[in-house]
Amino acid sequence: MKKMPLHVGQRNLKTALAASACALAYFFLERNPAFACIGAIFGMGADMEGSKLHGGNRLFGTILGGLLGIALYRVYLIFYPDGGYHLLLVALLFGGIVVLILLAQFFWVGAVQPGGVVLCLLLFSIGPEDYVSYSLNRMLDTGVGVAVSLFINGVLTRERLEGWKQGLLGLFAQR
Repeated sequence: MKKMPLHVGQRNLKTALAASACALAYFFLERNPAFACIGAIFGMGADMEGSKLHGGNRLFGTILGGLLGIALYRVYLIFYPDGGYHLLLVALLFGGIVVLILLAQFFWVGAVQPGGVVLCLLLFSIGPEDYVSYSLNRMLDTGVGVAVSLFINGVLTRERLEGWKQGLLGLFAQR
């Protein structure tokens, strides 16, 4: 196995900055920053195109999985108003995954994995009192995180950072 030298690069710093910016903003909002931070981390690509792709996967997957999960859990509550775990959830998951993949093929191909995660969480981990608010909050927070990553990647481009670096090196070289 070839050893690669460890280094802290621009993407590393921009990812940390995006996640930390989300956590800081959410601190002042007195809101849990976890899903915004996750959205920021997933949304940071090596360049703006990578950010759009990875952030889009996460955002559209969360939206598709969340909306589909709300609909399926609502159907489930018709039969089991108190929630709980019944075999109907397995059938709803099966049908939900099939529909999710079809929706992803139409809207955003990379949405399957994050959408499936949200769908599974809604069906198996979130109770009947919280499934709608959980889903909507998850969509909002993911959107915030992805938007922060896109903003940071747009402002802190490689070219701009290299220019600043050269300018600083020039200042120190003059002294």
